[in-house]
Amino acid sequence: MAEKAPVIAIDGPSGSGKGTIARRVAEALGYHLLDSGALYRLTALSAARHGVALDDADGLAEVARMLDVRFDSDEAGGERIWLEGDDVSVEIRTEKAGAGASTVAAIPAVREALLERQRAFQRPPGLVADGRDMGTQVFPSAAVKIFLTASAEERARRRHKQLKDKGLDVSLAALSRDIEDRDRRDTERSVAPLRPAEDARILDSSGQSIEAVTQTVLDWVAEL
Repeated sequence: MAEKAPVIAIDGPSGSGKGTIARRVAEALGYHLLDSGALYRLTALSAARHGVALDDADGLAEVARMLDVRFDSDEAGGERIWLEGDDVSVEIRTEKAGAGASTVAAIPAVREALLERQRAFQRPPGLVADGRDMGTQVFPSAAVKIFLTASAEERARRRHKQLKDKGLDVSLAALSRDIEDRDRRDTERSVAPLRPAEDARILDSSGQSIEAVTQTVLDWVAEL
C-alpha cells in the first residue's frame, strides 16, 4: 500500500500554516488530503451537540467512532466541512473548537477511535496528511515528513487574520494566550505529544510567503 499511495506528512503547532500548505501541496500533486485536526475539532463539536462532557473518555470515543462527517470544497477551493448535514466550516475554526480539539486529542480512547479512520485516507495516487502526529504515530512510514513551525507571535497574527477574514471577532492578545495554552497541552500530553519525527525535516515558515513554503515542500517531494 505504501508504494502505491505515498504519504506526505506535515505536522506542526497551531497556526503554523500546515493546513494551507497541505491543501496547496495536495492540489499541486493531485493527491488526497487529510486534515486530521478537523476530526478532533469535529469530535469536540459533536460531543457538545450531544451533551457528552469533555472528561467522559468512553463517551467521546463513541462520538469519534460515529462521526457523520463529509469534507468538500467551495468554488474557490476553500474548505467545506459538514457535520450531521450541517455546514460547520466556520464553526470548527473558532478558538473554542480548537481548545476542545486539544482537550479530546489528549484522550487515548479518542485517538484510538480515530486512528484507523485516518489511515483509511491513504489511497492512490497519494495522500498529504496534516496534523500533529501524522509522521510519528499515524503514518510512521510516510515518504516525506515535515515539521512546519513559526514563532508564536507570527502564528497568533496569522490566526487573527484568518478568523477576521471569516467574520469572527477575536482579540490578538486572547489568541496569543490560547496558542500558548494549546502548545503546552499538545507538547506535554502523555499520548502522542507534539514533536517532530526523528526523520522529519524542520521548516520554519516565519517571514516566508505561502508560495515559498509550498515550493520548498514540493522540492523535497521531488527528491523522492
